[in-house]
Amino acid sequence: MKGYDSFAETPPRKTVMKSLPETPYSVLDLSPIRRGGSAAESFRNSLDLARHAERWGYTRYWVAEHHNLPGVASAATSVVIGHIAGGTSTIRVGAGGIMLPNHAPLVIAEQFGTLESLYPGRIDLGLGRAPGGDQATARALRRNLGSSGDTFPRDLIELMSYFRKAEPGQAVRAVPGEGLDIPIWLLGSSDFSAQLAAELGLPFAFASHFAPDYLLPALELYRENFKPSERLAEPYAMVGVNVIAADTDAEARRLFTSLQQQFLNMVRGRPGQLPPPVDDMDGLWNAAERAHVERMTRVSAVGSTGRVRERLSAILAETDADELMLTAHIYDHDARLRSFELASHAMRGVGQSGRRGAVYAHDRR
Repeated sequence: MKGYDSFAETPPRKTVMKSLPETPYSVLDLSPIRRGGSAAESFRNSLDLARHAERWGYTRYWVAEHHNLPGVASAATSVVIGHIAGGTSTIRVGAGGIMLPNHAPLVIAEQFGTLESLYPGRIDLGLGRAPGGDQATARALRRNLGSSGDTFPRDLIELMSYFRKAEPGQAVRAVPGEGLDIPIWLLGSSDFSAQLAAELGLPFAFASHFAPDYLLPALELYRENFKPSERLAEPYAMVGVNVIAADTDAEARRLFTSLQQQFLNMVRGRPGQLPPPVDDMDGLWNAAERAHVERMTRVSAVGSTGRVRERLSAILAETDADELMLTAHIYDHDARLRSFELASHAMRGVGQSGRRGAVYAHDRR
């Protein structure tokens, strides 16, 4: 299955000194609803995974906003973040991300001001400019508020302003929200958010776990154009990776077929709940569909711990990422827990302690 064996045909552009044990690693979760399951089950599983991830040395636990997808339960992202943060103690919890065109900036400022007030020093706010669903769903979400991806920079600046200390006589304030130090990230799958993150001096996360085509150009653009800010002195880039780990390569490849089927259903325009794994994908897709799915999922690490470590090392060398965001759509919850446990072993090296990463000064205190 070559789709996850070859990240890029070109060699790394430079020698990278980072190693996996030096690299922070985090979780991206969509609270997947498996076939025959429910959203309630998904939320229980997400909290259980977050508690394990906290013990296994993961730095962050992010959930993503998607809408009108039968297999994704994290639509009310801020609510899920509160659920996860309330059930954990130390791990940072946040959005990867909030799709800002769906919301009034003041509402997001108030929601994350509330979360930061409840769980101080543990909340991240990642922002994207996509709707997180189809256009009909986007219209249903935004209705007559008049925003779109085209107004994303303006909405972002407005949102950031609500976290500053209010000026005397300021007409609109975020309460809670104003004066709070909430880390803001920009998320993207193209060069748009990379350029904007560089201009504003914000950390940047690339959605290479499903849209890898512009990964390297976007990272290069971000780093070359980065302007230091009061929030961030140097560029900081996070890279998304599908990681499906198991005790054997064969079992990991089998578990990976759930994600492949899910992407195949999306390619066909029929998204559904996360399907159980199959022994063989042959007969389920044609050559064009297979090529499309393998292209979308090529930034993946699938296999036993040693194989996952090799793959993650190659991705790290290729991207020079400051942090890896690991995600895993696995049908069986116990197998998903085992995958993230083995992934932590791969990142740290067996018997080694992982380094919890930091971007902001308050992360290092």
